[in-house]
Amino acid sequence: MRPFVKLLPEVEAPTYKPKFTEKLQWTVFALFIFLVCCQVPVYGIRPGKNSDPFYWLRVIIASNKGTLMELGISPIVTASMVMELLKGAKIISVNDNNNEDKALFNGSQKIFALVITAIEAAAYVFSGMYGDVREIGAFTCLLIMLQLCFASLICILLDELLSKDYGIGSGISLFIACNICETIIWKSFSPTTMNTGRGTEFEGAVLALFHLLITKPDKVRALKEAFYRPQLPNIMNLLATLLVFVVVIFAQGFKVNMGLKHKQTKGATSSYPIKLFYTSNMPIILQSALVSNLYFFSQVMHKRFPTNFLVNLFGRWEEPEYAPNAQSVPVGGIAYYVSPPQSFSDMLADPFHCVFYIAFVLTTCALFSRAWIDVSGQSAKDVVKEVDQSGFKFARGGDSIESQTKHLNLYIPAAAAFGGMCIGALTVLADFLGAIGSGTGILLACSIISSYLDVFKKEGQGKIPFMGR
Repeated sequence: MRPFVKLLPEVEAPTYKPKFTEKLQWTVFALFIFLVCCQVPVYGIRPGKNSDPFYWLRVIIASNKGTLMELGISPIVTASMVMELLKGAKIISVNDNNNEDKALFNGSQKIFALVITAIEAAAYVFSGMYGDVREIGAFTCLLIMLQLCFASLICILLDELLSKDYGIGSGISLFIACNICETIIWKSFSPTTMNTGRGTEFEGAVLALFHLLITKPDKVRALKEAFYRPQLPNIMNLLATLLVFVVVIFAQGFKVNMGLKHKQTKGATSSYPIKLFYTSNMPIILQSALVSNLYFFSQVMHKRFPTNFLVNLFGRWEEPEYAPNAQSVPVGGIAYYVSPPQSFSDMLADPFHCVFYIAFVLTTCALFSRAWIDVSGQSAKDVVKEVDQSGFKFARGGDSIESQTKHLNLYIPAAAAFGGMCIGALTVLADFLGAIGSGTGILLACSIISSYLDVFKKEGQGKIPFMGR
């Protein structure tokens, strides 16, 4: 990889410590570039009523159909997940204390992300998602693929810009939170009107509530329609979204404080918190990356080979009449069983689907969370080493590093697995309640915004500039 890594553009680490206001400016700049890319259409495509393979996950992967951000952060997250798993499984050896090793690892990850982008772009183009390949022409097909690869490279560099201490947090988290919040606000207050057979209605749930109360003579019926209208955002969806936000904020406060004492200064104590969401939102991000790739390749392959047994095993797709923009929905295969039931009637009609989906989300989130602590430097061994270097040691578990690691192993793996399972359970609950932006999206937005507020308070010396506190 070394010769190829040298060809890629790279954001150099700052030679000084940027001020908080400067970091805030770079963060806003990165977000502005991302939002611009979300609105610039891909040149050469022929928009039609083709089904969207990423329709169910666009909110989570921060993408926008038909624009430069068509693929969103999916290639980057997938590449990061695979590289971290290779590193954790010791298939590749990386010395984190060696700057050259770290640079080579990060460069290889960027190359892998661009390769995944090229593969997904080729699948999009040659499956006819942008129109008939024979009508578009070979040159335009190549141009479309180059645009998507260039947009992914921009996304990678923006993430690198923020991660290398120029900005706040990471670009991936920032883009996900922005996309989810945009979706929630749009579906709550969208002024777009449409005719669903019951007359002209506003798409936004809040505007629809006031419109129905003003135009309908029967106010009770108007309220019922605003709260429970099908196929469009309604007030119950909005209330479910708020409920999930409250539950997630409440659950983030659960933690176990492990006592610390200084190795030399007698009486000096501290604590190390092990939170319920120990690995934060990583389990659901990894699970979403896995499902998004399954949806994408399953739908693309089914469009081209609808009768192939192996293709149907991964997923069968149909376009029901009620689906927006002729959107395909999974009706069989693995893709169907890992997708959430769309309503309580669907749950009653196919209880096995419901049970399988719940078991899949809980299990994958727990396993990803448990595996992530070993590849991200959050395992018991890494924590003991970090505490030891700070001059402290755990009050319980003995004096040696080995005995403290053994003691901490009673807590951290269990907290990671159980926390991942709780994250999965909240996701399932939000999906069943019909929360706007999906359960995964709300969970990600809430945890990301909460982490950003913590960073703002820490780096802004206890004050959040735009909140006055």
